[in-house]
Amino acid sequence: MTTEDHGASAERTRLAWRRTGLSATAVGLLAVRPALRPGAGPATWLVAAAAMAAWVLLIALAYRRVRGLAALPPRPGRRIVPIYALTAAAFALLGGLVVML
Repeated sequence: MTTEDHGASAERTRLAWRRTGLSATAVGLLAVRPALRPGAGPATWLVAAAAMAAWVLLIALAYRRVRGLAALPPRPGRRIVPIYALTAAAFALLGGLVVML
């Protein structure tokens, strides 16, 4: 006998999106750190600013997805998930560039 509990799975997914947003915040703060050191050049500042823009987009997408999961019934994230994945990849690339500059 199987019982389906869509509410619990939506809640777990919602919490996973919140954890992902929290980890993106930590990575964003680490990406900005090299730009705050003395002698950081304009390129470092620009890449750090782009990383922060990507962070804002990640948080906005995660917030939108969490709101979609809170709806009854939960709305599927057909467009948000691929956009989030591409933005996360760009965010990681920008974080690496900040460290290398």
